[in-house]
Amino acid sequence: MKLTADALAAHLGQRLLGAYLISGDDPLLTAEAADAVRARARAAGFTEREVHFLERGSDWDDVRASASTLSLFGSRRVLEIRLPSGKPGVAGAAALVALLEAGDADTVYLILTPRLDRDAQNSSWVKSAEAHGAWVQVWPVDTGKLVGWLRARARALELDISAEGLELLAERTEGNLLAAHQELQKLRLMAPDGPIATETILTSVADSARFDVFQLGESVLAGDTERAQRMLGGLRAEGVEATLVLWALTKAIRDLWNAVESPDGSRGRSWQRHAAALEKGVRRAPRLSFSALTLRASRADRMVKGRLNGDPWDEMALLAAELCGRPALRAPAHLLK
Repeated sequence: MKLTADALAAHLGQRLLGAYLISGDDPLLTAEAADAVRARARAAGFTEREVHFLERGSDWDDVRASASTLSLFGSRRVLEIRLPSGKPGVAGAAALVALLEAGDADTVYLILTPRLDRDAQNSSWVKSAEAHGAWVQVWPVDTGKLVGWLRARARALELDISAEGLELLAERTEGNLLAAHQELQKLRLMAPDGPIATETILTSVADSARFDVFQLGESVLAGDTERAQRMLGGLRAEGVEATLVLWALTKAIRDLWNAVESPDGSRGRSWQRHAAALEKGVRRAPRLSFSALTLRASRADRMVKGRLNGDPWDEMALLAAELCGRPALRAPAHLLK
């Protein structure tokens, strides 16, 4: 079956299937959907959890062995398979189909991927996940619905925020639901009782505006190397998750690519939001290697996940410099594979 992220909670309140495929690019909504499945499974007695990170061309023998091996203590478990590219390859697709069709009453399969393209959506392993479990497609919140989304979140947190305050938050966090959620959590600490004044929201915004991840994305698009590096250092010092920072950098790459490839008039919301920065980026684009930028971002992602030695913050500093059009250290050829 197919489910939306909004329908997942009601579904889990009624039943728990043997497999869930969760796909989407928004880090907050996909994480919350996965957490909901894990919590429901845990309540149903699936107390163990195994996690496998697999890319195209990875060896699936460990997954097969794990699926066929009973737990040492006889506990039921969640077997989590993360596919960073959303493309398991021929061998991986065959392995997933075999696991899903075989089923196991003591195992819940949780498969996490980015947004799947049309080819992936029509693949055998996605069809198998849909047939033997549920496919949860997580879509970003449209700009026009962001205020309503914030209002519902504020209500759940028992926050009394005016319409003007919600508009202000929506303007500041547009496109980044994780940042919006964090702002609401911060407001809960700043003003736990009574209505939250717009001035309080402005104070909260001012406190974090200096090293905001959106401003980082705008800085690299504009080619402002000095400001981008200063902001990276500030984000790291403030303890911001490297995953969120990398998301902002990869989004800047994607926005710039779309701006270069799309004809005038069809460049989407990102062009309207960051027109000045994107215009500078488009003029600089012929000197950039998008394949090299993608490789650098992939290396940083693997470092964040502990799958490649190195400091992801250093790698992101190099990525930011290269996106700004400044020469940076080239990664060793054997590490780019």
